[in-house]
Amino acid sequence: MKINAFLLRCTLVAALGGFLFGFETAVISGAEKTIQALWSLSDFSLGFTVAASLIGTVIGSMIAGKPAQRYGRKKVLSVIAIMYLLSALGCSLTPTWILFIIFRMIGGVAVGASSVVGPMYISEISPAAVRGRLTGLFQLNIVIGILVAFLTNFAFLHIGADSWRWMVGVMVVPAGLFALLLRTIPESPRWLILNNRDEEAASIFSRTGEPDARSVISEEHALLSVEKVMVHHAPEENLFTAKFRKPILYAVLLAMFNQLSGINAILYYAPRIFEMAGFSQKSSFLPPIYVGFANLIFTFLGMLIIDKVGRKTLLITGAIGTAVFLALTAFAFHPTDGGTGAGNGYVIFYLIGFIAFFALSQGAVIWVFISEIFPNAVRSQGSSLGSFTHWIMAAIIAWTFPIIVHGSPSGGFYSFIFFSCMMLVSLIFIWRVMPETKGRTLEQIQKDLGIV
Repeated sequence: MKINAFLLRCTLVAALGGFLFGFETAVISGAEKTIQALWSLSDFSLGFTVAASLIGTVIGSMIAGKPAQRYGRKKVLSVIAIMYLLSALGCSLTPTWILFIIFRMIGGVAVGASSVVGPMYISEISPAAVRGRLTGLFQLNIVIGILVAFLTNFAFLHIGADSWRWMVGVMVVPAGLFALLLRTIPESPRWLILNNRDEEAASIFSRTGEPDARSVISEEHALLSVEKVMVHHAPEENLFTAKFRKPILYAVLLAMFNQLSGINAILYYAPRIFEMAGFSQKSSFLPPIYVGFANLIFTFLGMLIIDKVGRKTLLITGAIGTAVFLALTAFAFHPTDGGTGAGNGYVIFYLIGFIAFFALSQGAVIWVFISEIFPNAVRSQGSSLGSFTHWIMAAIIAWTFPIIVHGSPSGGFYSFIFFSCMMLVSLIFIWRVMPETKGRTLEQIQKDLGIV
């Protein structure tokens, strides 16, 4: 199916939230060592500073679902854009650590809400034949945001003691652009159906190129009618009931394994990790750019093939590849090498290998899959649950990583060997338990899972 200009524009605007998500995620890697010295932070306090955004992200992922269900996806995305803008301004101008933490948390709330509402909007506006590729644009924008953060960190590195303020403050530009462009796109047609605004939904479906809009609307109403009869009240029902146990299991475990790969620890502490491997302080800012480019290239590749190869095949391939490269990274920091991996230049190749397999699999699939497996009446709740799980794990890992790696000479080895083992466990889950959803409408997926 051909993707028309209107559908592509709506998707790209919604996916700008993903760009800001990625930028907010990675930009702290350039500032964290300066901030630690500026405010004399311990490893524990540094971990909390980095994790503060993730604590906000957990909150954002928890609270985004209900407003998105009640007020619409577009309105919530507009609030998210304003929060990104406020966070960038606050973090760059703050004179104190406490205020920096508060503004980091506000940015985190925006990230968590983005991870729920952005993919939800894109999946609901996209025809089934191209839904994987278009929802994958959200992830592609995340990795573009990560790469741009690494590039701007490197660009601002030499401008003086306040370079970290420029690093975190430049996000004002894309945040403002996001807020303006959101005014040019329509509401999600499936949210309109949920609120009995079928004519508006049909008009939007016709503009997106949905081949059989009336059939989709009828099928959606049929599913909602079944749900109403079963629960005897409004369409939005309680997620935590027995009939939703399968999508809950899939969303929670996939989100957990996504973070148990160590991806965010690597992104948040990339220059520090390369310093541990023997790079100088200045040169340690360059390898993350290579990692960011690999992330972009392989996420783009995953997005191109996700609707052909399928979600499950990509995840199996990624689990094997990430396990191997994480194990190689672990042994680069093995105690027999002095406990630091000093002078081991191969670490850059191992981490690029890891990021390539991660981007091709978990990176390309997670937000697509979570946005697909829940029915319309609980999709916002289900997306919130998956995002909440993802970010609570990210917060735990980001907070504890500097404590573990600096807590003993073997800290780097144990951290990466743990991540590698988790990827082997994820391989079993994906291979034996996870379903395939490619080429199925959102309504067909619910029937496949036995929900209705």
